[in-house]
Amino acid sequence: MSLSLPIALDAMGGDKAPESVIQGARLILKDFPGTRFIFYGRESVIAPLVARNRTLARASEVVHAETVIAMDEKPSVALRKGQSSSMRAAIEAVQKGKACAAVSAGNTGALMAIAKLVLKTLPGIQRPAITATVPSLHRPVVLLDMGANLECSAQNLVQFAMMGDAYARAVTGLAAPKIGLLNVGSEDMKGHEEVKEAHRMLRSGNYPVEYHGFVEGNDILEGTADVVVTDGFTGNIALKTAEGTSRLIYTALKQAFEKSFLTKMSYLLAKPAMKTALKRFDPRKLNGAIMLGLNGITVKSHGGADAKSFANAIKVAISMVENQVNEKIIAELARVRPDISTTVVPLIADNAEL
Repeated sequence: MSLSLPIALDAMGGDKAPESVIQGARLILKDFPGTRFIFYGRESVIAPLVARNRTLARASEVVHAETVIAMDEKPSVALRKGQSSSMRAAIEAVQKGKACAAVSAGNTGALMAIAKLVLKTLPGIQRPAITATVPSLHRPVVLLDMGANLECSAQNLVQFAMMGDAYARAVTGLAAPKIGLLNVGSEDMKGHEEVKEAHRMLRSGNYPVEYHGFVEGNDILEGTADVVVTDGFTGNIALKTAEGTSRLIYTALKQAFEKSFLTKMSYLLAKPAMKTALKRFDPRKLNGAIMLGLNGITVKSHGGADAKSFANAIKVAISMVENQVNEKIIAELARVRPDISTTVVPLIADNAEL
């Protein structure tokens, strides 16, 4: 399916913006030729870069936004002074129905604060969760929350489980993804009260998910569960540890093969298999964290993303739209709470200027 609705891009967000954002959009057009882009940022900088590629220029619009939110800006400061920022303009495009999704590589805290203020949460969701996909021995694992909520109640964790279930089924195609609750052990008596209460709630059978039970840190990369639920403090540490471990293994292997002439020759023989294995753990292919639970699609790209990495974040946004993930989350929640409204932000407003 080729997306024909526009994606709003914060062209000034990220360490390598706007070049990485613009080139990432150009790469997307090869696989999704019907995609359109609205670049928000300093027009004098963005427009000449977009104009260099005729195909991209025909599929794009540049909208001037003067303010750039710094990567180290406090969310409270970004909320006050970000009214005219490229980040806020991209998110407001989704809220106003001018775009079907927004993508930014900018300040994570600011992006979450602005997106929550502008888009609000989905009906029945108390807090949004940053959701990422990580590799495992079997298949990609959905991990949430990755840092949006440092402390979570049992109800928050249960809602994350339901959102993660809907996302995994929509994006990975699993009919009944196994949900795991991250803990310091598999025994019922372990963990703090919020985690134990969420465990009891999910095990009760009152929630329409395939609950596996407690999982530990090593279970994430082993693929014991398809969706791993935790609070943002623990989840962020788990994700950064996995990223660091991946870099450690890559560096250690490289150093080992460079040790002598014999090991260099061995590398030539092992190179095809090594490339295949390392491709699974290429962080650029896994870039793109979803602000799951917002009433509008917002995707966070890694701040240091290059063009290929940012393109993957756009692909995540396209997948969210094509698979109607927000609608499926609401449908899941409505099965438990019939009083929940099933209204979500329309992808494009009827009176939007395209």
